Amino acid sequence: MTQTKAGLLSLIAACTIWGLSPLFYHALAPVAPVEILAHRTLWSLVFLGAVVLATGRGRLLSQALRAHFGLIAGAAVAISVNWLVFISSVQMDRATEASLGYFVFPLVAVALGRLFLGEQLGRLQAVAVGLAAAAVGLLSWGLGAAPWIALALGLSFGLYGLLKKRLPVPGVVSVLAEVVILAPLAVAALVALHGGFWAMARPVGIFGHDLWLSLLLVASGPITGVPLLLFSRATQAVSMATVGLVQYLNPTLQFLVATLVFVEPFTPWHALAFGMIWLALALYTLAAWRGNGARARPAVPSQPSAAASPSSSAATSGTRIR
Repeated sequence: MTQTKAGLLSLIAACTIWGLSPLFYHALAPVAPVEILAHRTLWSLVFLGAVVLATGRGRLLSQALRAHFGLIAGAAVAISVNWLVFISSVQMDRATEASLGYFVFPLVAVALGRLFLGEQLGRLQAVAVGLAAAAVGLLSWGLGAAPWIALALGLSFGLYGLLKKRLPVPGVVSVLAEVVILAPLAVAALVALHGGFWAMARPVGIFGHDLWLSLLLVASGPITGVPLLLFSRATQAVSMATVGLVQYLNPTLQFLVATLVFVEPFTPWHALAFGMIWLALALYTLAAWRGNGARARPAVPSQPSAAASPSSSAATSGTRIR
C-alpha cells in the first residue's frame, strides 16, 4: 500500500468516526452533558498522554505549555465549548443543526482568516461566505429563531482553528496540552457531581454505578484520540485540497444519522438552507482546487502572475479534533 493510499484511508476513517460520533453520544443519553465532557477530558488525557509518552514526545508537551500557555488555554476553552455544545445537541435531538454547524465551519474559518489574519478572499470564496450567511439568516427567519447550536459549533471550531494556526506544536501534543489545562476543571466537576454539590435535572455521578455507561465514558478517550491520530497521519500523506474535500464526509454522516437514524424534523426551511450551504461549499471547494492548481504550476519569472491564489489554510488548520 502506497503512503498516499494509506493516508487517504486514514483520512476517511477519521472523518467516518467523527461523522458517526452522534451515535456514541446518543448512547450516553442518561448521562448529563457536563459529566460526559468531564470524562471525555480526563480519558483523553490518559489516552493521548500514553501516546505522547510512548512516542518520546513528552518533552514537547512541557515546552509547549511553557512557551505557548495563553494560546493553548484559549484553544482549550474553545474546544471544550465545542464539545459541550455538540454533546448537548445530540441529547436535545438537535443533531441536524449540529451537522449544519460543521458544514458551515470551513466558510467561518475563511471569514475568520480574512478578519484576523488578513488573508485575501477570492471571488468564489467571498460568494460562498455570503451565501452561507444568507442561508443562516433565511433559516432563522423561517424557523423564527436563530440556529444557535450551528452558530456556536461553527464559531467555536473556527476560533479553535484560528488559535491552532498560531501554535507551532504537533497536533497530538497540542491537544494533550489543552486537556492538561482542562483536567483540574474536569476533576472539580466530577467531585461536585458525585458529592451531590451540583444538582442536575437528571441523575449524576453515573460512573461506577452503571457498568455499560461507565465503559462508554472510558471509551470517550479513544473516541477522541484515535481519529486525531489518523487525521495527523493523513495530513502528512495527502494534499490539503484532498483533506478539505474528504472532511465533508464528517458533517454529511452526521446529517444522515440525524435524519435517517434519529428521525429528527427536517422542514422545507432546513432543506432550503442546507441546499444553499451545499452550494456555498461547492463554490468554496472549486476555489480551493483552483488555488492548489495554480500553486502547482511552475512560476514563469518573466511574466507577472495573473491572479493571487485564494488561501484555504484557515479552513484546514483547525480541523484537528472534535
